[in-house]
Amino acid sequence: MQVLVRDNNVEQAMRALKKKMQREGLFREMKERRAYEKPSQRRIREKAEAVSRHRKATRKKLQREGLLAGAKRRSPGR
Repeated sequence: MQVLVRDNNVEQAMRALKKKMQREGLFREMKERRAYEKPSQRRIREKAEAVSRHRKATRKKLQREGLLAGAKRRSPGR
């Protein structure tokens, strides 16, 4: 991964690097690797993530087709 530093603006380059790392899922992977995860636990977690992704995709599809109400919007005052 590479980020260019322009005009000696290191802070901006750091923000860009963090954003790239977030998009690539690097932070999540580092968190998962902090401790050993048993293979059975890994399978259970991955299965749950797949179910969650499927439900989210189905919900979005139904919203696009108008069969399900859209996401609830919160007012900015709350």
